[in-house]
Amino acid sequence: MADELLDQALTASKLSKADRALAAELFYGCLRQRLALEFLRGQLTRKPPRAVVAVLMDLGLYQLFFLNRIPAHAAVHETVELVKEHASTDEAKFVNAVLRRAIRERPTLLAALRAKRQTEPWVYYSHPRWLWERWVAHWGLEQTGALCEWNNTPPPVYIRLNTLRPSSTPAAASQKLGPPNDIAAEPSGFHPLSWRIADTTGLFQAKSWTEGRFYVQDPSTLTAVDVLDPQPGESVLDMCAAPGGKTTYIAQKMQNRGRIIAADSSGERLKRLAENCSRLGVNIVAPLRAGRLGGCLRNAEFDRVLVDAPCSNTGVLRRRVDLRWRIEEKEIARLAALQEKLLATAARLTRPGGVLVYSTCSLEREENERVVERFSGQHPEFTLETTRSTFPPRDGVDGAFVARFRRG
Repeated sequence: MADELLDQALTASKLSKADRALAAELFYGCLRQRLALEFLRGQLTRKPPRAVVAVLMDLGLYQLFFLNRIPAHAAVHETVELVKEHASTDEAKFVNAVLRRAIRERPTLLAALRAKRQTEPWVYYSHPRWLWERWVAHWGLEQTGALCEWNNTPPPVYIRLNTLRPSSTPAAASQKLGPPNDIAAEPSGFHPLSWRIADTTGLFQAKSWTEGRFYVQDPSTLTAVDVLDPQPGESVLDMCAAPGGKTTYIAQKMQNRGRIIAADSSGERLKRLAENCSRLGVNIVAPLRAGRLGGCLRNAEFDRVLVDAPCSNTGVLRRRVDLRWRIEEKEIARLAALQEKLLATAARLTRPGGVLVYSTCSLEREENERVVERFSGQHPEFTLETTRSTFPPRDGVDGAFVARFRRG
């Protein structure tokens, strides 16, 4: 949601490339540091300002306390000008006074914010209190702090190389796992097909993007498909497929031979999946609305089924910056119930001897281990073969959970 709003605004603007990058930094930075900025604002003002003024004040405070490349006087001047434009002259004078005081008292204010690390660490790390306390109960203070710090850093962009689109040049073809020549990238260190983009400028205008030589995808998302281990000629169901990152990687591993049914509840997202398949040269995928899954495939038996279930997304909070402020703890139980229903449906569609893989990008046990335990208890015909998980501070990639079952 936040990504879409920002993209729409920047697309409609006439900002330079550098100014667009700064606007994105301010947008995401203020979202990440919302609680910390509220604390700093509270130290500087007795009476809360109007909402629009508070937002603009936070823009100034973020530049003063979390950015090093913006001169303090420039941050104050630009913020005050914005308040004049979107509020009033009197409020602009107020913001000017507050920000200048913030500059004078910066060391004291920073010390007060650091002290919150001991008394109210969720404020220091700018995460919801319920989420902080939940994670501390699971991982302890040190690991939770590391996870929150991870979530507060801008995420890199990774690509997955598409081996279905071989290079047209012999020199590049000899480097089978290397990135296209027209982009700057380095190995992710997590997966041989995954490369970290060193410079994202013009990434989606590159010839290699148009030719379908790669797909933008975090390395952690490849694990579920590797565990699924689809083979050429098989029949595979991807139950929650759009926008197609895992689906197209399944096709890649199947060497574009066999059949993949890609189901999703969203027609718009299925359109994106079809577009991605076309660009990447995938021609064995049949998109299907999830609502039609039961009726159309009542008697189907697939060799392999992937359930990449809707989840709380707590493993990807670094990428989905606004999500930490939108998700509620009660949603986790609701999602777990949905995940169990999806797995039960998937079980009916997995042939005897077939493989069923369940995956999420959640860090929560209720959505991962607990769902697997309940499924195992209710479906003795399935044997749990393996589970894998990634923890961002430990593994250097997004959080994910994968479980593989085989039907007897």
